[in-house]
Amino acid sequence: MEIKLKENERLDELQRNGYRIIQNPNKFCFGMDAVLLTGFAHAEADDRLLDLGTGTGIIPLLMEAKYGCAHLVGLEIQKESADMAVRSVALNGLTDKIEIVVGDIKEADHFFPSASFDCITCNPPYMIGQHGAASPNMQKAIARHEILCTFEDVAAQTARLLKPGGHFFLVHRPFRLAEIMVTLARHRLEPKRMQLVYPYADREPNMVLLEAVRGGRPRMKVEKPLVIFREPGVYMSEIREIYGY
Repeated sequence: MEIKLKENERLDELQRNGYRIIQNPNKFCFGMDAVLLTGFAHAEADDRLLDLGTGTGIIPLLMEAKYGCAHLVGLEIQKESADMAVRSVALNGLTDKIEIVVGDIKEADHFFPSASFDCITCNPPYMIGQHGAASPNMQKAIARHEILCTFEDVAAQTARLLKPGGHFFLVHRPFRLAEIMVTLARHRLEPKRMQLVYPYADREPNMVLLEAVRGGRPRMKVEKPLVIFREPGVYMSEIREIYGY
């Protein structure tokens, strides 16, 4: 299916099922964190999946490509990003499986019934007000800083919308790990699996991947570290597999 691109938009290959995604580099493009999250997550073919803050739809597209899933929904507050996501879904012939909804994460339970999803994914804004300089580009700033929602909002809505025993997958920054764990526990989202991501083997981790289960029993598995680069510009084999190279 041919989709007409708007000004400054481009088509990027996703290395999965021949899927492509529409992006605008002047606004915001998905990063490695979203791709790594889909490699860390897991789902069944009959699962219903919700992606909170879906941006241009990268996570639903990759989750469908990797795991199938009966129905996938992406919730996105920025209309321009949601429009690109809708057109990418159509471009890949997935309008019968992936739905894009324009709305606020803080009001997600107004759009969907309680306990209606088997899996929820989220690549939330990492930075709070005092962390780093916000981008002058508002679309990028909203994606990176807690301007429109906080992690507390994400956890609260996930707890409402996830089925008992359902799985929540997220990617975040290690410097907020203590706060994240406390917040998850407060909403009865029990951390079950964690993986730290390192740019190089001798550097500090710059991402953390987490899986929590609604109402799960206390016990968490720590996966072996995931290292991105063997040397500058050369991915480790695990990263190449996640990307589908």
